[in-house]
Amino acid sequence: MLSRHSRMRRGEQFEAAVRRGRRAGRPTLVVHFTISGEEPPLVGFVVSKAVGGAVTRNKVKRRLRHLMRDRLDRLPRGSLLVVRANPPAASVRFEQLAAELDLALDRLLRRRESSTGGQK
Repeated sequence: MLSRHSRMRRGEQFEAAVRRGRRAGRPTLVVHFTISGEEPPLVGFVVSKAVGGAVTRNKVKRRLRHLMRDRLDRLPRGSLLVVRANPPAASVRFEQLAAELDLALDRLLRRRESSTGGQK
């Protein structure tokens, strides 16, 4: 599970990542990413009722938290990352959700490196 210290909790942080950050979309999820400060990276999750009932939404959130735990070290310091689940996230296999998360993260981090000249 993703540690409590790595989870985004404040609305301002979610808003900063979604409104000012870059976005990469996949059929099952959308990832919003920005850098704000020098703190350890924070990750937030948005799973709306469109994904399913409470049991389904919690299952999707648990899967996403588990996936992000192993990928947290890829994020630079000061990162704010919001993972928003789309309705198909409820019905895909764990492996496909992981693959789509990796593709979205790779796209955002590659874009960031190209815009900063390869510096992290």
